[in-house]
Amino acid sequence: MKFARRHPERHRSDRIGWMRAAVLGANDGIVSTASLVVGVAAASPAEGAALVAGVAGMVAGAMSMAAGEYVSVHSQADTENADLSRERVELETHPVAEHRELAAIYVSRGLEPGLAQQVAEQLMAHDALGAHARDELGISETLSARPVQAALSSAASFAVGAALPLAVTALAPAQNLIPWVSGTSLAFLALLGAVAARAGGASVLTGAWRVTFWGALAMAITAGVGALFGAVV
Repeated sequence: MKFARRHPERHRSDRIGWMRAAVLGANDGIVSTASLVVGVAAASPAEGAALVAGVAGMVAGAMSMAAGEYVSVHSQADTENADLSRERVELETHPVAEHRELAAIYVSRGLEPGLAQQVAEQLMAHDALGAHARDELGISETLSARPVQAALSSAASFAVGAALPLAVTALAPAQNLIPWVSGTSLAFLALLGAVAARAGGASVLTGAWRVTFWGALAMAITAGVGALFGAVV
């Protein structure tokens, strides 16, 4: 008996772990660095202060993103491991009850009770913990927490995103620094939103507009604060 060869499939959810961290890092790098540069420039400080502040913000932000992602995702991993440990104990001490629980899940998804019993029995014979992790706890290899990957992705993407407005800050004329940084950063954000939406299978226009709007709002508020304190000083 011949079985049909399984054709390879690539799903967008396979990349959700690193893509979420990368998009978040790049977006935060552009918005926070551009906002910092615009805010410092609006306060009318000494020449070059905006660039120095932007570089410091890039370094601090990249480290902060890495630490924050690692801690938060590691907390998720700790929770997943605790649930798996508890499930492992329950499988060892109450295998019959766990079999009924898994079969009930399949019944709730539309299988006939008899077939659900068979499916639960065969899956538990093959990999009991894996079956319960996937179908009871919702933990899968694709969506499982990876703290180091998330931290590195966030730090690297933040640095790349921050480098864009910093390059404009270094090249733009000092008297037109704010419009140059603001305009190019909004263009960078729109491009990032469009690329992220495209990679995730969402609307490119919606993704670009959403990221650009919040970036513009952040820069406007920061520029207002900088101008206020600059006027007071």
